[in-house]
Amino acid sequence: MSVVEPQVDSRDPAPAALDVRDLEVTFHRRGRDLPVLKGVTLRIAPGEAYGLVGESGCGKTTLAMAALRYLASNGTVDAGQVLVEGRDVSTLSDEALRKWRGEAVAMVYQDPAAALSPAMRIGDQVAEVFRYHEGLSKAEALKRARESLRRVALPDPDATLRRYPFELSGGQQQRVVIAMALAVNPRLLVLDEPTTGLDATVEAEILDLIEELRGRIHAAILLITHNLGLVARLCERVGVLYAGRVVEEGPAREIFTDPRHPYTMGLLRCVPRFGMNKTDAALQTIPGTLPALGEPLEGCVYSARCPMAKPVCIRREPDLYAWPGDGGPRGRAEAEAMPPEPAAFSPHHANPVGEAARHARCYFSAEVAQMPHLTPVLATSLEARGATAGAVLEIDDLVRTFRDGRRKLTAVSDVSLNLRRGETFGLVGESGSGKTTLAKCVTGLIAPDSGTVTFEGKRLRATAGRRSQDALRAIQMVFQNPDSTLNPAWSTRAILTRAVRKLGSGGSVRAKVDKLSADVRVEPRFLIQKPSDLSGGQKQRIAIARAFAGDPTLVVCDEPASALDVSVQASILNLLVELQTNEQVSYVFISHDLAVVRYISDRIGVMYLAELIEVGSAEEVFNPPHHPYTEALLSSIPTLDFGDRRERIALRGTMPSLSEPPSGCRFHTRCHRTLGDICVEQEPPVQEAAPGHTYKCHIPPHELLAAQATAEPAAPIKA
Repeated sequence: MSVVEPQVDSRDPAPAALDVRDLEVTFHRRGRDLPVLKGVTLRIAPGEAYGLVGESGCGKTTLAMAALRYLASNGTVDAGQVLVEGRDVSTLSDEALRKWRGEAVAMVYQDPAAALSPAMRIGDQVAEVFRYHEGLSKAEALKRARESLRRVALPDPDATLRRYPFELSGGQQQRVVIAMALAVNPRLLVLDEPTTGLDATVEAEILDLIEELRGRIHAAILLITHNLGLVARLCERVGVLYAGRVVEEGPAREIFTDPRHPYTMGLLRCVPRFGMNKTDAALQTIPGTLPALGEPLEGCVYSARCPMAKPVCIRREPDLYAWPGDGGPRGRAEAEAMPPEPAAFSPHHANPVGEAARHARCYFSAEVAQMPHLTPVLATSLEARGATAGAVLEIDDLVRTFRDGRRKLTAVSDVSLNLRRGETFGLVGESGSGKTTLAKCVTGLIAPDSGTVTFEGKRLRATAGRRSQDALRAIQMVFQNPDSTLNPAWSTRAILTRAVRKLGSGGSVRAKVDKLSADVRVEPRFLIQKPSDLSGGQKQRIAIARAFAGDPTLVVCDEPASALDVSVQASILNLLVELQTNEQVSYVFISHDLAVVRYISDRIGVMYLAELIEVGSAEEVFNPPHHPYTEALLSSIPTLDFGDRRERIALRGTMPSLSEPPSGCRFHTRCHRTLGDICVEQEPPVQEAAPGHTYKCHIPPHELLAAQATAEPAAPIKA
């Protein structure tokens, strides 16, 4: 078959990298037409990064799939065009489409487990990119695959090449997918939640790689994410999508510092700002939920959830007005006086590439800055929660090893910690540091090699199968990937019903299921659906509801908010705080999002290469003096504060292999404050920075404080 050249729009003298024009997409399900995108228009210039934000179900991923002609068989483009470098992708033959995808565009998907073949080794999957698109031999392709894994900071690339996807953590799987996408040096890179599950340091390194790609080959970026800090860090322009409509668009700095649509303002208020804690302020949430697909909408698509909505908002949908004014209403009185018939002025679509005008689909853009605040309940202090001196959970000298062929990997090395009733212990560290392994030892999913786990004064059996029913009910876990924990053949109601029957303590099962779903903002209409019909955020909410089916005493949360958009994340965090305040539930909270960990945690532990290297109160760990590794983690956090651009401390190299950890201090091979031979030869002592705040390092607290207070890291010493 010959390759059919795509048509080029000759009317566009400077074609955009991506040009979406009045795109309308509909899904057809069970005899119903469900509109998803409704007249979406956006343009991305070559070399430009464009962030697309909005809640799960707004249509962000559908837009990306339509742009790359990846729509499912039940999805159709009803109107509009998608042009890439001036070429209409709908005109490409199958062969030309494959060639175009391999040479010009690449996409990183939200769920790395679904993007990787479970039956192929990682090396074969990454090498396939080079063999298919560059015609390299198997040996040459494997060599390039190894280099690609090094670029995304995967520890021990040679071992990773031999592994299957299930042998990697979620964050490691995501780095493999990113490596495959960057391998073809695409001119258009579509990133759909690219850093979900990645820790702060790797996220920063991936952003550096993406920016390097932009500078080297002038690649354009479409970034789809719920991480607003990531958008602020990478993107020049932002589009805010709600219910298939672009409701606001403009330069990132202006959008995030002076939003002009109530939905944008609501999203920004949901984000826990750096340094914020649950006892300082409660997170704002957006009331209600997205309208269902196919639900008839009159007026503004956001009016049902908007605290500023007026009759005119319900009567007629506003156009996408330029800000400041372009002939549209300039205030409340003028907007409310508008007749119900169509407006006399024309809607404004996105400006041509390069122009920086702002647009907002709202009659009251001038009043968004005064949008009223909600007043959720503030968390009480740890003492007010009734936390007792005795520990509800005690871990002593826990060790867990694995075998990788002939090599022995120590995933958890002599870890000890305790947790009081009603307390949240946050656990942070890079992928592969041992956080999830430690969590699985606590819940009994795997047995430790040595050490003990004591719960409410009683030593627990090593595995869940040998523990009592009361212990199983009292200790629950929320996993990182809900797809791997929810039965795909069951409805969500059946999943929750089974959990209530297995773990509940009497009462109406149906009433309990309805309460659980309401607590995590899952509408009754979603209870009849299967997990495959839900968005990633909706599936995670079901997983969280299931964990609370038995009124647990301890919940181990492993990345519970990583798949959630910021509005649902705020609701879930508030829910966890409320349950803890009312019922004295304790949490071990694992997350790569340090701002979220800082917000919800009373104490924080930092893990590196299987060791717990720092423990202290949330406030103390986030302020100097702290371990140099913690310092590097904190410097990598993306922030919405454009006036607070901290100098990032780039860690040298990748995390060493667990099978051959460095001598002396395990962090010395990457440390920016290494002292030389003493760090290489001697294991560091545990030092006390303050009562209850300890860290493992050769540098005394007063010297570390003096160095970190200057924000001038010492020059790295070559190993």
